[in-house]
Amino acid sequence: MTESDRYVSPDRRKGRGAASRDTGRYEATRRVDVSDGWDMPEDMSALRTEVSEERPRSLINYISSPDLSFDRTINPYRGCEHGCIYCFARPTHAWLGLSPGLDFETKLVARPDAPALLAKELRAKRYAVAPIAIGTNTDPYQPIERDRAIMRACLKVLRDFRHPVVIATKGTLIERDIDIMSDMAARNLVRVGITLTTLDADLNRRMEPRVPSPKRRLATIQRLSGAGIPVRVMVSPIIPGLTDSEIETILTSAKDAGAVAATWAMLRLPLEVAPLWEAWMDEHYPNRKARVMSKLKEMHGGKVYDAQFFKRVRGEGAFAQLIAQRFTKARKRLGLDAQLPDLECTSFRPPPQTGDQLTLF
Repeated sequence: MTESDRYVSPDRRKGRGAASRDTGRYEATRRVDVSDGWDMPEDMSALRTEVSEERPRSLINYISSPDLSFDRTINPYRGCEHGCIYCFARPTHAWLGLSPGLDFETKLVARPDAPALLAKELRAKRYAVAPIAIGTNTDPYQPIERDRAIMRACLKVLRDFRHPVVIATKGTLIERDIDIMSDMAARNLVRVGITLTTLDADLNRRMEPRVPSPKRRLATIQRLSGAGIPVRVMVSPIIPGLTDSEIETILTSAKDAGAVAATWAMLRLPLEVAPLWEAWMDEHYPNRKARVMSKLKEMHGGKVYDAQFFKRVRGEGAFAQLIAQRFTKARKRLGLDAQLPDLECTSFRPPPQTGDQLTLF
């Protein structure tokens, strides 16, 4: 396979993060464009977003990672049109026989039955309440949510059950659901994390091509906070040699917008993400690539990524410690280090269904 086989021309992938459409690691063959020998013009139009539907038998995904603060998640969508080149969820598209590159951001899967499945699972007699995390894999407020509204329907279910939820997103569409979340926030049932990777609009456009601008996301923090919804800023991923100089500025801007807490994570390059990232660096920031990759290897024992718990999120070594110290110091100075109260788990009540016998008390 040649380089021209592996990559799609820039005019066809405008507004996309990845340049490659290599198939996933489980595929025995590769799909490439080849000439059929006929000297005839062919349609080579820009890649369009395609959405298929999936009807899974279960929705809540239980996990047991010791370096995560939650033990269950739900995902209304597979794939993400935001197209963030560094997204650690890209390899999950290989499970579908699709490319973690361009397929991840152009061939999306919606789960229209998610709200009904969620309600069914929450009604199970053996269900034990704990906060559900949404947005830990793909963004629930990516562009297709505007028309599909699957996330909004899931939020309504959680509100009606009085179930706690933690939401992570880069999408400003979350503002549409302030009416639901403000009611939940009054009962200490919701917390939102807004990701800010950079305040540089040009870098944002290249690295997160279909994500709202940093300025627009700061406005979202302000609007959510103004509605009484607790917001933390997630400075993630921090990219050594590219965005690490912005840590203090991002935290200050988020604090001014109304954020009440802050977290961070280092750049992660698992599986297919590593070659996608390196190709992106070659195209957009070739003069910085050596430093970025050198620092990543320094923090991961000579590898670009180490999947060990705790190390995968923060790295280790002198540079990782320096980043941690800078972040901790700035967060404390700005008052973003307060311990937020645990979300309410004792008020959980499945709402009555048609035919249920009503209680007298």
